[in-house]
Amino acid sequence: MNKEEVLNEFRDANALLEGHFLLSSGLHSEMYLQCARVMMDPERGARICKALAEKINATIDKKIDIVVSPAMGGVIVGYEMGRQLGVPSIFTERVDGEFELRRGFEIPKGANVLMAEDIVTTGLSSKECIETINKFGGNVVAASCLIDRSNGKIDVGVPLVSLIGLEIAAYDKDNLPDHLEGTDAVKPGSRDLKK
Repeated sequence: MNKEEVLNEFRDANALLEGHFLLSSGLHSEMYLQCARVMMDPERGARICKALAEKINATIDKKIDIVVSPAMGGVIVGYEMGRQLGVPSIFTERVDGEFELRRGFEIPKGANVLMAEDIVTTGLSSKECIETINKFGGNVVAASCLIDRSNGKIDVGVPLVSLIGLEIAAYDKDNLPDHLEGTDAVKPGSRDLKK
């Protein structure tokens, strides 16, 4: 899949949003890619994850034993990546602010792990998830995401394979452009949601 085909999948799912958004990283952006809307269609999710799995197989020369993703955003993508690669998939969850394995999930000692995300912006969740995988005895051979908002600039400590990279500006709250200043930010992500 080329970049325009991937973006069309997002457009067709009404998942390419424009406005003022507060990202889970804490940064602000004029564009938000809502992967949950893309993945809600099983055929669309299978198409884009198959394309990513093919890219991973062409890029990473080690056998992948298991896929591990960070909750919440990476869960569905991680599941589909496991299905496409023919391996189990599990996820980490935040417990008191730290990623942990729960629900009886285990990583076999020394297993080659693909850490799978939906979107990477700063790489914070990816790095935290990778640290957790290492803590539980896994060997992270690569990280993956559907969209790399840093367009290859983020280093998560292992090779990062993305379906596409995009250069989408993200701003600190103290450095907003004039047209976003004074407007309310929408928080469509999942981190730190309050009821």
